Amino acid sequence: MKKFPPGQNPLLMDLNNKLIDRFCPDANRRFFEPDQFAWVPEIEASWKTIRRDLDEALTEPDRIPYMSSLSQRQSMFAGTRWKSLFFNVYGRWVDENCERFPQTAALLQRIPGMNLAMFSILEGNAHIPPHPGPCKGVLRYHLGLMVPVEAEACAIRVDDQVRSWKEGKSLIFDDTFEHEAWNHDPRCRAVLMVDFLRPLTPWLSAINRGILAAARHFKDVEEIQGSANRYARG
Repeated sequence: MKKFPPGQNPLLMDLNNKLIDRFCPDANRRFFEPDQFAWVPEIEASWKTIRRDLDEALTEPDRIPYMSSLSQRQSMFAGTRWKSLFFNVYGRWVDENCERFPQTAALLQRIPGMNLAMFSILEGNAHIPPHPGPCKGVLRYHLGLMVPVEAEACAIRVDDQVRSWKEGKSLIFDDTFEHEAWNHDPRCRAVLMVDFLRPLTPWLSAINRGILAAARHFKDVEEIQGSANRYARG
């Protein structure tokens, strides 16, 4: 059984993950092709709009917290140079950030099953240590916004597969596999990061949605939500 950090319900998440492993035909996929998802072209076509919001956010760095400061769980694996500006945490909007950046918020609302969304900013010469995500019921989306070098010097590893980001292009992967990210360039790397509901059969989707709805009340999720709101208010 996977070891879950404090603040989560291991029984619920473990049940969900086991059901998906057993009944979902793509449960062993690490990366997914972006063209499998009909909403991706619209998001990619709007990447410069989202980039402008990111550029504006970066003018007020004190309102962008380090991930390690958001909750006990995040401090266990986030490293010291990974920052985040949240728009949505398990279906709950961070209203102040959505009001500051309404165009990005509106685009996020067009992603079916969106469950978490943020600007994910990895500072120069930074590394996010290897760790697994807790929930197989979501897939993780990265849209490259600020990529200092499109090569393995700035990349992500998911299990045994390594991919690099490209500005305006998408990566989609299952983050329950051990993964890590690094940026060996002195300039920062930034992506729009979104978790969205994994496509499943109707009965499995119903269970998945119910467990993710319950996850909104996990201690860790509430801690992140509260911290994100405090930073958004400045």
